[in-house]
Amino acid sequence: MKTDDFDYYLPEELIAQHPAEKRDHARLLVLDRETGEIEDKYFYDIIDYLNPGDVLVMNDTRVIPARLFGHRKDKEESIEVFLLRNTEGKTWECLVRPGKKMKISTKIIFSEDLSGQVKDIKEDGNRIIEFSYEGIFNEILDKLGNVPLPPYIKEELKEPEEYQTVYSKNPGSVAAPTAGLHFTKDLLKQIEEKGIKLAYLTLDVGLGTFRPVSVEDVSEHKMHSEFYTLSKETADIINEARESGHRVIATGTTSIRTLESVYKKCGKITEDSGWTDIFIYPGFEYKVVDAFITNFHLPKSTLVMLVAAFTSREMILDTYKYAVDHEYRFFSFGDAMFIH
Repeated sequence: MKTDDFDYYLPEELIAQHPAEKRDHARLLVLDRETGEIEDKYFYDIIDYLNPGDVLVMNDTRVIPARLFGHRKDKEESIEVFLLRNTEGKTWECLVRPGKKMKISTKIIFSEDLSGQVKDIKEDGNRIIEFSYEGIFNEILDKLGNVPLPPYIKEELKEPEEYQTVYSKNPGSVAAPTAGLHFTKDLLKQIEEKGIKLAYLTLDVGLGTFRPVSVEDVSEHKMHSEFYTLSKETADIINEARESGHRVIATGTTSIRTLESVYKKCGKITEDSGWTDIFIYPGFEYKVVDAFITNFHLPKSTLVMLVAAFTSREMILDTYKYAVDHEYRFFSFGDAMFIH
């Protein structure tokens, strides 16, 4: 299976540069994976496709202001540090620009309250930086950092909260779980009132979500690792629904990857946490997820492959062509799909 098998044509003007004026007024393409039938709806119509007893699973991670700007001690040249993941304590793996001058032991000053020192250089050029500060790191980031946006979004955000889900609460991601951006608190309340159960997990979305597949053969691609947490409460809700014949509906690829990772590791849905580098592409057999909400993903990306594994490569490419022809908006701030 070749990476080029998951390519498709996308006019640049269909890449959404800002969210819908009202979150739940984005368009919704509904795909029946058994028949290939497509319906054109709006996101607030999602409630019509959810049944009492179903479980809607959502990733409650929160995007951190992961972009920091500082300078080397006694130098004025600006240094950009992009936090990738917390490795231990006050130590983070980071992207650094420009990187060549950031040698081991180099000290970076961000403010009077925050500095960092390069402790190691990884094979891929990422730096391991130990930060020095007093107080709570996330509060310092809120003051000094910038919320990172995907490279294909060129416009500035009106409000940083536009790139957070309304249910985000656990800081740790450098990119938003974008399928969840379409929900409003009112819509979630209506969904609960209809008898659908809401369940939350956490997967800290890494920068690898934007990395293209660089190998020709799909099976040779190495997935990035991301940390997840699935609570006992959520596991119990999901298991109760499955045992009573109701559906597990995932919001976004991060929720899918967490649920399928836990099942693959434990043989069941249970309380668990750890790192996952699961790679879902055609040939993969879904064990937990019965339907899901997702956005439209980049050509030749692992996320297109994940969606194709739930339908088929041909069906998803046909659906994407339909979406292009009908001028759906693509990527992080774009429109949504519901596949059932």
